[in-house]
Amino acid sequence: MRVMILTAGLGTRLRPHTFVRPKPLVSVAGKTVLAHIIDYLAPLQIDELICVVGYLGNQIEEFMRANYTYPMRFLEQKVMRGQADAIALARELTGPLLVVFGDGLLEFDIEQLNQHPNYGIIYCKEVDDPRRFGVVVVEQGRIVRLVEKPSEPISNLAVAGIYYVPEAARLMSAIDYIMQNNIQTKGEFYLADALQVMIDRGEELRAETVRTWYDCGTIEALLDTNRYLLDHGHNQAAEYPNAVIVPPVNIAPTAVIEHAVIGPYVSIADGAVVRHAIVRDSIINAGAQIQSVILNRSLIGDRASVNGVSQELNVGDLSDIRFR
Repeated sequence: MRVMILTAGLGTRLRPHTFVRPKPLVSVAGKTVLAHIIDYLAPLQIDELICVVGYLGNQIEEFMRANYTYPMRFLEQKVMRGQADAIALARELTGPLLVVFGDGLLEFDIEQLNQHPNYGIIYCKEVDDPRRFGVVVVEQGRIVRLVEKPSEPISNLAVAGIYYVPEAARLMSAIDYIMQNNIQTKGEFYLADALQVMIDRGEELRAETVRTWYDCGTIEALLDTNRYLLDHGHNQAAEYPNAVIVPPVNIAPTAVIEHAVIGPYVSIADGAVVRHAIVRDSIINAGAQIQSVILNRSLIGDRASVNGVSQELNVGDLSDIRFR
């Protein structure tokens, strides 16, 4: 089976952090979002891993080749024309295909995909307000309709951003159809429109629910995802004789913590230094310098310096924040 991960988005809602790195390389609970996704896919028998890249895509390729040994290739989406357009860059594909969006973390029954089901699967999550999401309508066990952000609550099964098709060629044919006929949603070629074409052609697609679904597309969502991951297996920290550590936290071995209270729900990356500070519910990235502050619900970029402030902060890489 081939796995395609869509990583070409600009990540505008995570700025300033995504000015210098693509959204999937933002860190949460000690690893990049992309690493969390790929590591979760490890039980699959992956014949090839395909990344569709765009803005700063060279960083994605460098990261992947440095950390994984799958057969890999990287396809550049030079113009952002939508999800279906991104998938069409590999229109020669045949056989089973799993398409994964690169900005969310999911937990689902992954082992079933090694059996290569002969029907398609759209992974979904029940939500209270379906108007914020694309949703599926199910009748007699089969998906009959996909609707993007419905104004009326026709279904509470929100599409979670991972899709399996048993034969990629049929998906590519449907994508070619919507592109040739200029079938767009909000000015883009959406995957949902191509999947609807497949359904109309008689393709069997089923809805499977995911156990968890955490978005990493905004600062608030990233911090909430950090909390969840630290509560579920990503808690790690050494002992610091001059600090108080309140778990769960994820503190890299090379971080320096002195005369500080850290946690709960704090991730601190390699080379960061935290002195005379109280930090909770925050992500401190590599090489950041934090001193004489109280931070809560904050995201601090690589090699940023924050000195003498009690606030909620969203500080990009190499920033220098000082309050006197």
